[in-house]
Amino acid sequence: SEVTSVSRGDVTEPALQDGSRPEAQGMHRAYIALGSNVGDRIAMVERACNEMARLPEINVLRTSGLWETKAMYVENQDNFVNGACEVSRQVNHAISLAVGNIETTLSPTELLDKLQGIEKALGREKTIDKGPRNIDLDILLYNDENINLNRLKVPHPLMLEREFVLRPLCDALNAQRRTHVMSILNLTPDSFSDGGLHLPSASALSSPSHVAALKATILAHIAAGATILDVGGQSSRPNAPDVSADEEAARVVPVVRLIRSLPEAAGVAVSVDTYRASVAAAAVNAGADIVNDISAGLLDPDMLPTVARLGCTVCLMHMRGTPATMTSRENCTYPHGVIPTVASELLSRIAAAEAAGVRRWRIILDPGIGFAKTQSQNLELLRRFGELRNSEGLRGLPWLVGTSRKGFIGRVTGETEARDRTWGTAVTVAAAVQGGADVVRVHDVAEMVKVCKMGDAIWRA
Repeated sequence: SEVTSVSRGDVTEPALQDGSRPEAQGMHRAYIALGSNVGDRIAMVERACNEMARLPEINVLRTSGLWETKAMYVENQDNFVNGACEVSRQVNHAISLAVGNIETTLSPTELLDKLQGIEKALGREKTIDKGPRNIDLDILLYNDENINLNRLKVPHPLMLEREFVLRPLCDALNAQRRTHVMSILNLTPDSFSDGGLHLPSASALSSPSHVAALKATILAHIAAGATILDVGGQSSRPNAPDVSADEEAARVVPVVRLIRSLPEAAGVAVSVDTYRASVAAAAVNAGADIVNDISAGLLDPDMLPTVARLGCTVCLMHMRGTPATMTSRENCTYPHGVIPTVASELLSRIAAAEAAGVRRWRIILDPGIGFAKTQSQNLELLRRFGELRNSEGLRGLPWLVGTSRKGFIGRVTGETEARDRTWGTAVTVAAAVQGGADVVRVHDVAEMVKVCKMGDAIWRA
């Protein structure tokens, strides 16, 4: 018989051998850590989380972001990908480990049995203690109980000595990340900046010269340092006319396939710039990795459930109204201030995404510079971007900032032609890097890659 005890607060109560109190029935809340350092690490964490969600006794409530950390204890092994899900804000801010916040009817040891069953089903074989593993599932917390069994101790006894568990250290590590450059590949005849430049009409798609020119542009962006290619088939400029979903998909999908056919693009992520769920699904099925939705799911109620079903990453941008109405006085009014209001409205979109089944580690945020913002509000967002990133509930999420060639730059520099706003764009990109942006979305790839390299050397060394 195991020596068991379960304590709640300062009182230690008798426990059953499964680690539960006799009266503890119904739903319990637990935090599950997920980690992997073998094979496709992110895919394995996703699979394990999905396997938990399939069990009738477990409800996955929320997940954290993912963190890459060096191995501990046995150091001659590959880096781990870890994540954590939060039950309360305090837990999320204290823990940056790969976890699932779950509700369960299982007792602690029943839950442990289920998790070990998932590990086994996913091919986990333990060869060396704390050595390489394709998946690792640990119970960090179970309600607010202290559990002391031979095979299970909760809270997890090693939580506070592991660097990937400690949020402050993760933030310190995160500060040294490099800024990714997303290149803009517009496939529209009416984009504000480069409309028609890369448009693959039905006739053009059959034109070898157009395909060759498009391929050359893609390869040039990659060679210049772009790590993400953002493909768009519907202009989002103010008052831009809508095209049909079929037309938008016809513009986007062949280009996604073209990118995926290029060996040089093997290590590059592909993003589709769309607010339509059907276009997003077609693009992801063709090979896209990210859905870049300017409406954060507001313009198509099927978008967030579709993203959850596809299991891809989504960028949630702050916008009010539609491209046709976003510049109205009502949509550009922020009586409580642009920073707290954008933070609050983005937080509501995160909640909607998570409610639809999108994992937190699949979410990127965008402050929506140039969308439902005045000139002064755009500048304030850049000036106080670091403050926005650190708003309650938004900490730890990656951010994309898109300022390239936008009108607010031209109004400062006096450049009426969008293509002439490179220098002004460079300053806004530097401001985004200083503020902590993870991705900047740009037209002038070669120039902005250099700006990011210099900015990283100054602020993220």
